[in-house]
Amino acid sequence: MLRLKVSGMTCGHCAQAVTRAVEAMPGVERAFVDLGTGEVTIEGRPDEGAIRSAIEEEGYRVLGPV
Repeated sequence: MLRLKVSGMTCGHCAQAVTRAVEAMPGVERAFVDLGTGEVTIEGRPDEGAIRSAIEEEGYRVLGPV
């Protein structure tokens, strides 16, 4: 499992965009976004660098692991 702190997510659309981008990555089984804390929890065996890139390509900033 991987947990990342992400800034810039403010609404349900943001959460959906991040979830879709992350779940499309190899090794990801499921992704959960908590808008209240700004955390993304990823289940599976993802490549952290690829996940960071996918989130940033959607326009959000990965601040680091939780």
